[in-house]
Amino acid sequence: MHFTTFLKEISPMAKGVLPTTIPHSAYVPLDLSSANKDLLASRAYETPQQFDTYINTYLEKNNAQVAYGGYKEDRDLYRSSNLFNPVQPEETRTIHLGVDFWCPAGTAIRTPLDGIVHSFRDNATRGNYGPTIILEHTIRDTVFYTLYGHLSIGSIATLEVGQAFSAGAQIGTLGNLMVNGGYAAHLHFQIIHTIGEYHGDYPGVSSKKNLDSFVKNCPDPLCLLSI
Repeated sequence: MHFTTFLKEISPMAKGVLPTTIPHSAYVPLDLSSANKDLLASRAYETPQQFDTYINTYLEKNNAQVAYGGYKEDRDLYRSSNLFNPVQPEETRTIHLGVDFWCPAGTAIRTPLDGIVHSFRDNATRGNYGPTIILEHTIRDTVFYTLYGHLSIGSIATLEVGQAFSAGAQIGTLGNLMVNGGYAAHLHFQIIHTIGEYHGDYPGVSSKKNLDSFVKNCPDPLCLLSI
């Protein structure tokens, strides 16, 4: 069975990644791609504080509590970071592989499925995930992983590898721009079929050159969450 088909089949058992007190009617899609000319004109990417203001203004304008989206978006956001721009131009990474949920720092983050802690790490480099948790899930004999990036330091302070969480359980909280890699507060949520040797980290942004292989391994998380 194709992995995306599998995720759609198990989606009825999946919980959300944000608190149940936030209804889906309070979610609004957000386009952060290079095609969003209003975003580029706003110069929101110049500083983390300006980006935070842009997100908050967007939420207020749309009377929403959460802005979400970003899977396979080609974003100018990454072009200014050395983390995503190696010496070889064809390896430049600008295409987002997860779904972002933009909401206030301190928001509780939940696991949508039963799982155990595979690994965790504070990826503290500017532009990186900051505190990150990866859970391992085994459902119908299929093993796969979910990654939660841009969390608070407290989210990983007492965590243990192998620690079990039930579907819907809180695993952490969102961090602020001082600890989350320098971004407006948000969750980066990504599904990973095969994780290989990665621990506490996995690429969340791809180059165009490597996109096909990453998309096969990291399908759209909304297939599972059904938002």
